[in-house]
Amino acid sequence: MIKFIFPQNYDFKTKLLGIIDYQTAILNAIWIGIVLLLLNTFFNNINIKIFLFIIFTFPVILLSIIGINGENIFYVISYMSKFILKEKLLFYKKGE
Repeated sequence: MIKFIFPQNYDFKTKLLGIIDYQTAILNAIWIGIVLLLLNTFFNNINIKIFLFIIFTFPVILLSIIGINGENIFYVISYMSKFILKEKLLFYKKGE
């Protein structure tokens, strides 16, 4: 029998299928549901629905699986929105 030793500072996160954490999976499911609802409401042609579904959902799913430096996509979106809303431009004047 093999015994695994984990360091005390190891951050163990449960993930869905070992790839994506649950919070991101729920966020993706909500996004896919919104896209499907809007596509079914506005379009009747199945080809347009499939094309737009892939265009709007594939980048989000790809970013959530690959991630940005291993960060949760939920945190990345919150950091980006905080930066956009509270953007500060700082200029420093060099002393003479």
